[in-house]
Amino acid sequence: MNRVLPAVTRGIARVTGAALGPFQTAVIRIGFSATWLLFLLRELPHRHELYGPQSPWGHDLAEQLIADNGAFTALMWSDGRAWFEIVYALAVLSSVLLLLGWRTRTMSVLFMVGVLSLQNRSVFMGDGGDNVLHLMSIYLVLTRCGRVWSLDARRARRADEARARGERVADRVGPVLWCVLGFLLLTVTLAGGLDGDWFVPALLWTVWVAQGLWWAVGRGTGNGVGNGQPRILLDVVANVVHNGALVVIMAEACLIYATAGWYKIQGSRWQDGTAVYYPLHLDYFSPWPALSDALSSSGTMVMLITYGTVVVQVAFPFTLFNRRVKNVLLAVMMTEHAVIAVVLGLPFFSLAMIAADAVFLPTSFLRRLGGWAARGRDRLPGRLAARRARGKQAGAGGAAAVPGPRAGSDGTAGAGAGDEGDPRRAHVGFRA
Repeated sequence: MNRVLPAVTRGIARVTGAALGPFQTAVIRIGFSATWLLFLLRELPHRHELYGPQSPWGHDLAEQLIADNGAFTALMWSDGRAWFEIVYALAVLSSVLLLLGWRTRTMSVLFMVGVLSLQNRSVFMGDGGDNVLHLMSIYLVLTRCGRVWSLDARRARRADEARARGERVADRVGPVLWCVLGFLLLTVTLAGGLDGDWFVPALLWTVWVAQGLWWAVGRGTGNGVGNGQPRILLDVVANVVHNGALVVIMAEACLIYATAGWYKIQGSRWQDGTAVYYPLHLDYFSPWPALSDALSSSGTMVMLITYGTVVVQVAFPFTLFNRRVKNVLLAVMMTEHAVIAVVLGLPFFSLAMIAADAVFLPTSFLRRLGGWAARGRDRLPGRLAARRARGKQAGAGGAAAVPGPRAGSDGTAGAGAGDEGDPRRAHVGFRA
């Protein structure tokens, strides 16, 4: 009992004191927003046939289905072409802004609205990757996925630097965006546009109210940063929700692989080692016939891929207890999805699964990846010219420039960049 209580106390302090996995959530934010953006751009010429007024699954049929299942889609608010174009454009715009990490919480909500609106409008147009994207778009709303590798992190870093110089930092965009979206949400609610299932409307209103409280409490502390008890309480709640959503994302990925693997075991074609052969000879899954023929010409290769796929999918959830084995299988699964993207012509399914797998990537690797990206960015011609100009100005001034705090190996030093293990960061959370 003497050992259990301190362990529980440390666990509670860790869960409430920081948003865990800031790099992992940033990667899945970038991965899923990029996947959805690329899909929308690829299908831009065919958008009307897929989700718009010219879809074989007409507005009347979609209306009947949604009346039965209560699914949310903004495309049911009007069957006009102009409204469809607005929704599609907003889906593209929210994907771009979420990818960049601008107003991440708000953009994650708009991203979810775009995904649900298009996918629920034409439910028969999707595949397994769309199902994953559908679920993850909801989970992303609950995460603090803009703590690193985002414009939000850069803005927070610059705001901290300005406050350290004694300057007052004012955020005008956030309140305006909050008021506009609140007015639109109220209008849609009063018009009956959210009369279906209760979950999405409740989530939209909860996030909107929480954003308002966050801003109001921050202003109430006087310094704009929010170090008072109300702000700490909100930070604790946000950390708990984030960490819970992160666990759900991990569990969802494990469940996908476990169910896929165990269902494969029950199939006779998977048992005799020939299952991979058949999709390679379907025209729909053969964008490169010569490559498909080369892979399927070897019975040994087909058998190894078939059995290997089952073993990896069934074993992956159990490898989470061993970091080294987990990392090896993670690389194997990502490689497998990359091969599926090329050989079977399923790029968006593969990108969605790779993005889901990325939640298990080790933090050390992601930090190195961020460092490589930062060094590559600094080598761009514009960046090099700016650095040389600053160096000449410093030399002309007769004094060497005093370097600021060194950024982390990920190249970022924004809010959340040092959430884990930064001794200078005040503790937020519960302690015994």
